[in-house]
Amino acid sequence: SAAEVMKFMSPTEVQQLGRAMTSMGRVSQDDVNSVVSGFVGHAEGVTSVGVEAERFVKQVLQQALGDDKARSMMDRISTDNDTGGLDMLRWMDSAAIAEVLRLEHPQIIAIVLAYLDRDQAADVLGQLPRAIASDVLMRMSVLEGVQERALHELSDVLERTFSNNAGSKSAAAGGVKVAAEIVNNLDGSVGSELLEQIKAVDAALGEGIEELMFVFENLNELDARGFQTLMREISSEPLLLALKGASDELKEKIFSNMSQRAAALLREDLEAKGPVRLIEVEAAQKEILTVARRLMDSGDISYGSGGGDDFI
Repeated sequence: SAAEVMKFMSPTEVQQLGRAMTSMGRVSQDDVNSVVSGFVGHAEGVTSVGVEAERFVKQVLQQALGDDKARSMMDRISTDNDTGGLDMLRWMDSAAIAEVLRLEHPQIIAIVLAYLDRDQAADVLGQLPRAIASDVLMRMSVLEGVQERALHELSDVLERTFSNNAGSKSAAAGGVKVAAEIVNNLDGSVGSELLEQIKAVDAALGEGIEELMFVFENLNELDARGFQTLMREISSEPLLLALKGASDELKEKIFSNMSQRAAALLREDLEAKGPVRLIEVEAAQKEILTVARRLMDSGDISYGSGGGDDFI
């Protein structure tokens, strides 16, 4: 039944499906027959997974989600942890989660947020008191895993607290990368404030989070004005080296924000320049990112959707 299929969907997918269903008008029988026929034809063309099931599923997840998310999903699939109490949080309003968690120990909060999707975790973190939020983010940065028994006990407590039931998922894992991903989903001012608080306690940890928050390919998210401002602040040599390790998409975006003559010269220089050491490319990219962060801190350029300010 439709309900059974929806059990395998994420909360976001269910919401998207629900919106699509409620927005549909009258559907003719011919349309229904056509869709069903197409689906059956596709299903009949899919071979049996058989004994290669685990490898097949892993490959599919990697293609669909990327290596990191696929690894996390495979961990959840391959374990038999009863973590319904944690899993049900994915369906709850972020404000309600924050209201309950604010009374818990920061380590407990860190485990719970590491379990949630990054955007939801960011919403919850942003509603916690700043002192608690920075403590939680630091703990998440050094969180590598949770013992099954401890996770079960935490899940049981949460399930009793909310008097609800949910399916089974797996252990949470944190780390600097997880912390950086969550900060990336926070409002810009909130994220900056939390990072400053972390740096005041542990400068190296704060810088580690910051480095993973914003990598060279993220420059793709700058608007045209931001690109042009950045281009005026950097010299040609580090730009040339940095582009040796950039994606074609980012290269084209940079070319499109330069004059035709400057873009043509840069293309020629890129083609003429021979192989360069990876360490040189990374150093050049880091130099450009340092300039970009300075411009973001001063408000001269904006990155992503955190700020939410519109200009006309």
